[in-house]
Amino acid sequence: MQFQAILTSIAVVASLAWPQVAAARSKSTPKDSEHATILAMSQAFAKNDRQRLARLMPQAKGHPLEAWAAYWELSARLDEADPTEIRAFLRRYAGTYQEDRLRNDWLLLLGKRRDWPRFTTELAQFRMNDDASVRCYSLMHAFETTQADVAAQVAQLWLDQREPDEGCAAAAELLLSAGQLKPLTAWQRTRAAFEYDKPLVARQAIGLLDPDWVATVNRIYNQPARYLSGKLTAVLPHTKELVTLALIRLAGSDTEAAAVELEKFRWRIQLTYEETSWVWGVIGKRAARLQDPKALSYFSHGDPVFMHPEHRSWLVRAALRAGDWSLVQKSIATMSEDQLRDPAWKYWRARALLALQVPQAEFRAQVLYQSIASQHGFYEQLALEELGGKIAIPPPPEPLTRAEIRQARDNPGLQRALLAIQIGLRSEGVREWNYHIALYRPGGMSERELLAAAQLACERMVWDRCINTSARTSRQVDFSQRFPMPFKQAVLRRAQEIGLDPAYVYGLIRQESRFIMDARSSVGAAGLMQVMPATARWTARKIGLHNFKMRHIHDRDTNIDIGTGYLKLVLDTFQGSQPLAAAAYNAGPSRAHVWRGAAGAPELEAAIWAENVPFPETRDYVKKVLSNTTNYAAVLTGQPQSLKARLGMVGPAPPEEVAINKDLP
Repeated sequence: MQFQAILTSIAVVASLAWPQVAAARSKSTPKDSEHATILAMSQAFAKNDRQRLARLMPQAKGHPLEAWAAYWELSARLDEADPTEIRAFLRRYAGTYQEDRLRNDWLLLLGKRRDWPRFTTELAQFRMNDDASVRCYSLMHAFETTQADVAAQVAQLWLDQREPDEGCAAAAELLLSAGQLKPLTAWQRTRAAFEYDKPLVARQAIGLLDPDWVATVNRIYNQPARYLSGKLTAVLPHTKELVTLALIRLAGSDTEAAAVELEKFRWRIQLTYEETSWVWGVIGKRAARLQDPKALSYFSHGDPVFMHPEHRSWLVRAALRAGDWSLVQKSIATMSEDQLRDPAWKYWRARALLALQVPQAEFRAQVLYQSIASQHGFYEQLALEELGGKIAIPPPPEPLTRAEIRQARDNPGLQRALLAIQIGLRSEGVREWNYHIALYRPGGMSERELLAAAQLACERMVWDRCINTSARTSRQVDFSQRFPMPFKQAVLRRAQEIGLDPAYVYGLIRQESRFIMDARSSVGAAGLMQVMPATARWTARKIGLHNFKMRHIHDRDTNIDIGTGYLKLVLDTFQGSQPLAAAAYNAGPSRAHVWRGAAGAPELEAAIWAENVPFPETRDYVKKVLSNTTNYAAVLTGQPQSLKARLGMVGPAPPEEVAINKDLP
């Protein structure tokens, strides 16, 4: 089997590299007890304990992670540090992630202080250059010094921020006062803040227009219906916008009430078409997320051109759910260039062309399919199948050479990142790793260098870096890195015992934890299969796992037993539908039951159903789990696979069905 040859190649590479790596670590890596200072400094930095950082810093000298310690100590007091000391740090740790990270912090401080001479000097040496606030300060400086036309760039950067943003807000304030940025931009930022429950963002944006309006905006945010009932006229431009905000906020809690209010004569004649279109977009989006059949009617009252991009996406989703291919085509045509680069909309645009049989439909659809078709990704796989292909293991790249392996092993940034992950500083290690694979030199790592770095992570069993690094290559694809199978014997044994498809189990684990044994989510899910505490206890009782304690969830085999046991129960509850079971595993069975639709709801292609999942995280999760599963099936069987066959159809539960596992958490 082809994949076996790939595994053999890995074994050869590992036999060449690992003894040397292990030897190098034994000479240079401190014992666990010697990491205590670094870990203590990490905790002190999180608490902004400057005094403790200063006391511990001398003990961190000479440690392989000294750069992190020095960064924490100086960053914590950066606002008071002398520029000479800052530049000394940048010289001492030149070429490291920490150098660029501190420069990022300093640029934000210099921009805030309007210290443009130093800002300009440091910006020229800033390699990361992906901080929106730094970019906004840079545009602000360009406008102040040369009157450059930067309004469109600042507006886009500002509107893209979901949280309060000091740099872009400062640039927006300057351009608003100079008349270069239209007040509509601030109002649009406030509208989005109201829709996404971000009152701090709303207050910041409105405060740039007129601080006296902030109190009114607060009242509207808390009591939109009361504001609307007491407002009869909206003559002034800012009053129209305040009414718009109230309607948006009302739609968030009562879609029908907002629609009725917006239809009132006084608002239809007083609000602008742009304002009403935006509100209809909010109402339509919320209705579509709730599977309300009136969603398309709501959307039809406005013009998609004046709606938020996310509203347009939901218009297309609602049209797909209704089977209205003409509206699918028309709505996608209103999307921005950025949206149209998304494989999802390319795929559905091609499907719409074929469904409508427009002139040259087959040729135009094939061009769209060919632009995205591959084994990698949900819509990419579907496009490949539309072109008559199947999902199969691509030919492996040439084996890595000793020199390529050595180059990755000797990269100090990668070694520092792996050590940080090893001692429990995963966030820091991941950031440093990502920095070095992207910025190792101008243009980033070559594909061969990426494969070698991925292999280094694989050998250290840092599976998330192995997978994510290998996934950056486009021409040389190593499936053994992208779709590894740690704990294979345990997973296959358990899957066979309870009648689960092992490819589905692997597809889910890869998405849940990237095979990180001690992974823990922000809501408390733990281990390889990210099991919630209540779910773990319920499943343990259900599958007869006696004397289970929550501490056992971090044991590999116990986690696999409970995770697969729960997955099997979920899959049985949803009649073997892998898309529904994946949604239930991520968002809970009760939500998945609602999302499949009530009696009388249409049966949908699972791809259309998945695209209409209301939670962005779950929508993405379902697609990735099914895409992963299809690739793992190709690996495990050695045979070409079909994603479409796994998807099937999704609809309401049949009326004659006897509910099982009613208490499924």
